[in-house]
Order: sequence, then C-alpha cells, then structure tokens
Amino acid sequence: MPEITTKPRVQVKPQTERPKLHKVILINDDFTPREFVVTVLKGEFKLSEDQAHRVMITAHRRGVCVVAVKDVAETKATRATDAGKAKGYPLLFTTEPEE
Repeated sequence: MPEITTKPRVQVKPQTERPKLHKVILINDDFTPREFVVTVLKGEFKLSEDQAHRVMITAHRRGVCVVAVKDVAETKATRATDAGKAKGYPLLFTTEPEE
C-alpha cells in the first residue's frame, strides 16, 4: 500500500498594523472661559469633572497640557477646536505623534 503524506494547510492571515497613537494637546489662551473648556473636555474626551478641571488648570499654568493619547486624536482635536470656534472662542487643540 502506498504511503500517504499530508501537508498541513497554511493559512496566511494578513497582519494589520495598529494605528499610530497621537497626543491631543490643549493650548492655553486668555479668552476662552474655564467652564467652557471643562465642558468641552468632558463632552469630547469623556473626562470626569475633576479630570477636566485638572487638565484645564494645568494648561492654564504651563501653557499646554496633554489631554489624551488616542488613535483618533486628529478627529478629537478638530471637533474640540470646532466647538470653541462655534461659540466664538479661540480654543485650540493640536496633535503630535506619540513616541
């Protein structure tokens, strides 16, 4: 009887690369009301009242503060900045790559 050899089937699963993380940075300004900044931080970044207040105060004292590190940072930063523009405030969020 002939010898039967079997080869295991090799399934190649495509490796998808994880999205790069970026930091969302709040830039301090002297015109946007603190309460509004806290409201935007809570709404867009899902921070608690206490966390949002601490981020806002840190940005106020140091000039900038990292809000979050996300793969959708650009979208979040744009939406948060647009919320300020809609109310006539110069609120500004930027992003930079996480290292």
